Amino acid sequence: MSDDLSLGDAAKALGVSADTLRRWDASGRIATTRDERNRRRVPRAEITRLSPSPERHRTGDGLSARNRFPGTVLSVEVDGVMAVVEIEAGPHRITSVVTRDAVEELGLVPGMPATATVKSTSVMVERGAEG
Repeated sequence: MSDDLSLGDAAKALGVSADTLRRWDASGRIATTRDERNRRRVPRAEITRLSPSPERHRTGDGLSARNRFPGTVLSVEVDGVMAVVEIEAGPHRITSVVTRDAVEELGLVPGMPATATVKSTSVMVERGAEG
């Protein structure tokens, strides 16, 4: 039952009213269960099945970027007002060009944990994968 949602939460997740879900339940369009107080509960699998698009992961805080790669700083190269920071995040190596001020404010040094946060209006996808 822990994966079941209340009728109101299920309606919100699907973008419909609770009355619509009651009608769907009566017509067999959605499968519901009943709790010990005889209230309708909607299994999460039904929400997934009926959702027009997959649920996206949440950012988790006040930052809008959703692509976060926690890892370890491999190197920090400062030259003038700019710096190149390399982070190893799992099997990936992420390189970022940031200001010297940012490196100093964050105290970035090799070996420390850091998260590369990526927000881009242009992400290219290539067919196949090369290691």
